[in-house]
Amino acid sequence: MFSEAADAGRVVRVQRARIGAASRALAEALRQTPPRAVVTLARGSSDNAGTVARYLIETHLRLLTSSAAPSVTSVYDAAPALAGTLLLAISQSGRSPDLLASAEAAKAGGARLVALVNDEASPLAAAADTVLPLCAGAELSVAATKSFIASVAAMLHLIADWSEDAELAAALDTLHDLLDQAWALDWSPALPALEKATNLYIVGRGHALGAAQEMALKIKETCGFHAEAFSAAEVRHGPMALVGQGFPVLLLGQDDESLPSVTALAAEFAGRGATLMSAGVDAQGIRLPVLAAHPALQPLLQVQSFYRLANALAVARGRDPDRPPHLAKVTETV
Repeated sequence: MFSEAADAGRVVRVQRARIGAASRALAEALRQTPPRAVVTLARGSSDNAGTVARYLIETHLRLLTSSAAPSVTSVYDAAPALAGTLLLAISQSGRSPDLLASAEAAKAGGARLVALVNDEASPLAAAADTVLPLCAGAELSVAATKSFIASVAAMLHLIADWSEDAELAAALDTLHDLLDQAWALDWSPALPALEKATNLYIVGRGHALGAAQEMALKIKETCGFHAEAFSAAEVRHGPMALVGQGFPVLLLGQDDESLPSVTALAAEFAGRGATLMSAGVDAQGIRLPVLAAHPALQPLLQVQSFYRLANALAVARGRDPDRPPHLAKVTETV
């Protein structure tokens, strides 16, 4: 996990060189024939990348975006009416039967199928109208790291090309270097608060919600305790009742319109006695270092810094982050 996560900057550099022509051609086609909506199709870390994409597509392109439920097709044999939509299927292996069934049904029903996939020889890639290669290479640790980073990076490239956002495109030229810098940041001050923890809330807003979901998944996978991700807008609706003295909370913020509400929430957590850790938020408690960057990139860079913390935390808790119990690298859901 450590070496694969550390490799993310190189992966994004390779991807940037390979994905450009396909992304630009797809973006031009989407401008010429705009989809009526966008649907993401994924599971696990890939689905978390889809959450990031949803917020960015809706804010940059004003297109309704939703996450598909693969079981609707693979279990219930029902095919939603997706004619005229863009289906973004995100997968490391491109071989999970339920994703393939859903993707093929959507394409047969008139959706434009785009595969963001690491295995370019996979059935998903073969079925797609367009393939955006992740270029993550071999990933042996059960916990996906560089493939999540690569999935979000590929989405960002497509969104920048599609929306013709020159500022975002320029920021993406530096993403590989920023990822290397984010990996070097020291988030170890959070270790004492988490080494004996049994619960953790990870809270963000906007596209940081997908980053929070990814972090919570990695805590469960590699560190063996319960972590849950919430939107800063939703955590007050019930989940706040569990927060009391010493309850650990990790707050994520980025420099956009969502930041004031996340900052206000930090004061509420502090008032309840929570053990507060924050990244990109001016808050009491443990302040974790972050990089100055385009707001669309900031949560992704925070994930990269977090991966190093999660690896160290797993080891500190006596666990092997590469081989979590009861999990396999490729999960083929039917």
